[in-house]
Amino acid sequence: MNITAYIKQDLKRRIGAGEDVPAKLTLADLAAHYRVSFTPVRRAVDELIHERFLEKKDNGRLAVVPQKGRRVLPVEEPAAPRDWERELALDVIRQSLRGEGDYLREEATAEKYEVGRTVIRQAFSRLAGKGLLEHVPRCGWRVRSYDEADMLAYLEVREMMELKALDLARPNLTDDDLQRMLAGNAPAAGKAGPRLDNDLHRYLIAKAGNLYIRDFFDRHGVYYTTLFDHAALGAETVAEMASQHREILRAMLEKDWRKARQALSEHIRAQAPVVKMLMAKL
Repeated sequence: MNITAYIKQDLKRRIGAGEDVPAKLTLADLAAHYRVSFTPVRRAVDELIHERFLEKKDNGRLAVVPQKGRRVLPVEEPAAPRDWERELALDVIRQSLRGEGDYLREEATAEKYEVGRTVIRQAFSRLAGKGLLEHVPRCGWRVRSYDEADMLAYLEVREMMELKALDLARPNLTDDDLQRMLAGNAPAAGKAGPRLDNDLHRYLIAKAGNLYIRDFFDRHGVYYTTLFDHAALGAETVAEMASQHREILRAMLEKDWRKARQALSEHIRAQAPVVKMLMAKL
């Protein structure tokens, strides 16, 4: 479902059910609510006027047409429209992995995803904060190129930082949290496939309580986190990573910190071929 159809169906459902519309009936307010440009809103509004769900008054303002006494077929809540920001992140990652340090133009990108330039600018800023783009004054937004050397350098520093996080986090760990994450990393059972819960890494960083460790992962870890979040992992990879997580968590529950550190170190080093595989796939 494209964004125009989503807006139309959402407004039509609300009006038909006698609910309030989600924003003032102006193109600007509706565009702001749905976080899109005026174009898809204008198209949706025109279709709703044609179908007598909305009307344009003599003064040019929009108004809801009362549906009382009119037989209106029930309209289901619309499925979410395409996740354009996810698609944008994937496009940037693909260009990055291909070594294409091209500039992205706000106007062309806004037109491609049917959203406003302000929304695109905000999305670009978030992607720049994640290390996926670089803002070059008077030039625009440049895709940052990544390669295998970048990945290996990051994993080397990540190992040191995360092991330190584990040491600092020890007094703040709770068995309930560890048991929850252990259950979340389940092996395959019957028809159910293996389950992977990556909360362990965020948990250690949060429980370490060290601003500089958190800042490192906030600044430099997001590219690889985004890579994992957006790429489909095969069942074999999921099973192996879940098994590694279980080994770390069991050692932590047993308070065997030497074993936990060794298992965490081996797990992080094992990410190199996985990330390399994801890079190749994307």
